Amino acid sequence: MEALRQDDPRRFGPYTVLVRFRETAAAVQYLAHGSDPDDLVLITAARPALAALPAFRRRFHAEARTADRLAGGWVEARLDTPADGSEDDDRPWTASAYVPALTLAEAVDLAGPLPERAVRILGAGIAETLSRVHATGAVLQGLAPRTVLLAEDGPRLTAFGPLGAAADAEARPGGQLSVRLGYLTPEQVAGQEAGPASDLFVLGLLLAYAATGSTPLADGPAAEAAERIAHTDPRLDAVPDALRELVARCLAKDPAERPTAGAVAAELALEGAAGLAKGGWLPEPLRAAVAEQNARVRALDAPPPAAAEAGAAEADAARDLGAVPAAAEGPDALADAVVAADAVPASTAEDAGAVPAAAENPGAIADAVVVADAVPAPAAEDAGAVPAAAENPGAIADALVIADAVPAAAEGVPQDPPSPLTPHRDTRTAQLGVIDHQAPRPDRVTTQLALPPAPPVLPTALPVAPQAPRPAAALPAPGPVAPLPSAAPPAPAKRAAVDRRTLLTAAAAGAVGLLAGGGGVLALGSGDDVEPAADAKPAPSPSRPVVAGLPPQPRWIYTHPAAEPAPLTAALWNERLLVLTGETQASAVDLRTGRRVWESPDAAKGQAALAAGQEFCFVAGPSEFLWLSAKDGRVAHRVAYADGFAGAPHLSVRRLVGSSGPHLWFTGSHQVTVKAPKPAKGKKPGKDRQVVKSYLFGYDIEQRKELWRTPVPTGRGPIAPVYRLVAVRPDAVVVRQDRLTLTPADVKAAKGKALFRSFDRQTGKLQWAKTVGTVGPDAAAVGDADGVLYAAVGDDLRAFETPGGRPKWTLNGTPGSVFGTSAEAGALLHTTNRNQEVGVVDRATGKPRWRRSTEAVAGGPAPAVTVSGSGGTLLAAGAGQVTAFAAADGRRLWKFQDIGDQDPQGATVTAPYQVLAYGESAVVRRDRVVYAFPVA
Repeated sequence: MEALRQDDPRRFGPYTVLVRFRETAAAVQYLAHGSDPDDLVLITAARPALAALPAFRRRFHAEARTADRLAGGWVEARLDTPADGSEDDDRPWTASAYVPALTLAEAVDLAGPLPERAVRILGAGIAETLSRVHATGAVLQGLAPRTVLLAEDGPRLTAFGPLGAAADAEARPGGQLSVRLGYLTPEQVAGQEAGPASDLFVLGLLLAYAATGSTPLADGPAAEAAERIAHTDPRLDAVPDALRELVARCLAKDPAERPTAGAVAAELALEGAAGLAKGGWLPEPLRAAVAEQNARVRALDAPPPAAAEAGAAEADAARDLGAVPAAAEGPDALADAVVAADAVPASTAEDAGAVPAAAENPGAIADAVVVADAVPAPAAEDAGAVPAAAENPGAIADALVIADAVPAAAEGVPQDPPSPLTPHRDTRTAQLGVIDHQAPRPDRVTTQLALPPAPPVLPTALPVAPQAPRPAAALPAPGPVAPLPSAAPPAPAKRAAVDRRTLLTAAAAGAVGLLAGGGGVLALGSGDDVEPAADAKPAPSPSRPVVAGLPPQPRWIYTHPAAEPAPLTAALWNERLLVLTGETQASAVDLRTGRRVWESPDAAKGQAALAAGQEFCFVAGPSEFLWLSAKDGRVAHRVAYADGFAGAPHLSVRRLVGSSGPHLWFTGSHQVTVKAPKPAKGKKPGKDRQVVKSYLFGYDIEQRKELWRTPVPTGRGPIAPVYRLVAVRPDAVVVRQDRLTLTPADVKAAKGKALFRSFDRQTGKLQWAKTVGTVGPDAAAVGDADGVLYAAVGDDLRAFETPGGRPKWTLNGTPGSVFGTSAEAGALLHTTNRNQEVGVVDRATGKPRWRRSTEAVAGGPAPAVTVSGSGGTLLAAGAGQVTAFAAADGRRLWKFQDIGDQDPQGATVTAPYQVLAYGESAVVRRDRVVYAFPVA
């Protein structure tokens, strides 16, 4: 849930809108109240972009009428709808009583699989409603984990046709309506129409999902999903014994072998779902979450009238309900089928027998394109001609038919729910809008943002080697190369950044927390060594429990002063300070309170901030190394590049290479005069030449002394080459030269491949310089302490032994997946790719453990992955969001998006996110705002 936006209606008929509650592909749901504030209703309003399409309006109204016919039992009655010709009629909507409930997807995420008794009640309630639908010869085609609600007294159905359960709906040129649906059944794979038995197949999938938290037929290559649905027997080992046989019959390949809805209802609960649910049916965590949601909802206040008239969507008008937007699909897979409305005569457009195989189905997403004007309105709406078909939940009012069902199913790429090996569309949070199968969609649980189309890429971070892993951790600390200070470009400034920002977070089904980024909040005491200065920066707030998908309450929020440029780099100092370097100064923030404790103008434009023992913070400035006091930021020591390195006068230092503990590596160069050789007798003397000499340095920042220097080939310029740290090993440092600093001769010699160099850690002596496989100069690459290199090659991720280059294993990607830089954690390797997917593989064998989509906007670089201090959480930071996953099994934990500048005239923030993990916290930075989140 989120606060009302500027363009959201404040009223629907007699109802005053309070907040946005959930979103579906075709509609937005608002929480509102009537003349009596205690009478809460749920408004389902068509999305404005779709409401103008005649095809959409007919379908919307047809499914609303279906809901009316089914009202009672486990279907809420419709209370109101706009009158024909009214102002509200431009945007179709319906109103029904608000019922505190969680979606099935939310419930499974919050409490895991349901107990057997709860699964029985859930299945019986759905089957009872299906039995009523099938009695008319119609098909529901509206089942999915996000369309089934779990209320205190039993389940509820909320979708009554393909449009209500659509995963995506959009207007296309020419008045077309594109609808992407959710499921595919074996008979639909074979090109047959969906029938009542199709709903039973979907019910079987939902029962298995509710009982196990995963979906049958999900494991395996995505491209073979249709084949698995049509021919592979589902694995039901995890389904409770008492339910396994019934679920297996529902999932029978032959529709004739599936039980009827009435038979399923009786077998699950002979006394009926309501009878079995007497005395309560939800597990305690879910019951408490539903009760808490109800309490929070009852405490909501309407937006101020003045704000409504001005069109202001202030975030403090809402309290979060903890309800995950309902656009998430559960256990399903993707396929595309293009449907033309004129394929069926108008007279039969709404006939129940004309229900297409493109309608929502349990295994693949079908793309149903409806031509708005293909069916004349009188024929399409003629309830007298076809009274049952015109309103039944299976008939598509605009004659959706599959032009080529079998090829469409075969070509569709499934997008199954959580499975150990298959990327999927996650049900943990909202899924707003469907894109192609290669590009995970965005999902906006915490905030709804307009994401930038082409965000800037973070410059490469200074890699550092890990500290020793914690013995008690489930996974050791991050592997050999992990980003530390990372530069980010300042946001384009249309005006000075405001000092008030909003973050929407939520308790378990709880309220929206509105946190003022620059306001004074109760501060906790500082530590013994670092005394915070008096500063009105946000201090820690109590953390609250969360619903899956929603981020935890931040411990604190720090907003960089608007009068200063946005920070260039950020780094952690001994888990006590966050050190930010910028154009005008370096500054430090206390990690316990979120307060700024010192500033140092001497350290302006610093490249890095590293711990030099327990007293000093090391910063590499443009012209010197600085050691700042951790207490007050004063400069304690300096080493100028120009005269601080014997035998290298006027040294120029390029980008730092990386560090491990107190050891730092960097490249530098200086000019030397090469005397002309003595001329031969009778010849004119030659001219002296100025030559650039370059070196790789090893340096101890605690002892403040040079360890060694090794001559290296000068890069293009001519200047010192830019090396990027690839691996830190017990006896070696492995680097790769940045492509832009390679000389033409270097490029020619490498033949289009990356050249890796290994230097002895003790002496700096070059050990080897080689290409590895076909790894390109720009391909992501990282190595471990055992001599293995993990690098992107085409769409795949490969492991090579070095220096020999023999391949160890290959992790196959999908077209366009292009892997980013992986993160090592003990025996595991955390992967990331440009399809906005992250995952875990066995480092020794390459065997996948799991792979998940972040649901971020497709395109751009792969998200940067960071493992928490305990190893329990994997955080993926991209251009538009940070997503947290359970490192052990890939469960999606939460997603965070910074809501940004609330002033319409304020600067647009396009900077990507950066994550720095320590202990049980994760620091998330975007531009000039920093959040400290608790993590496992």
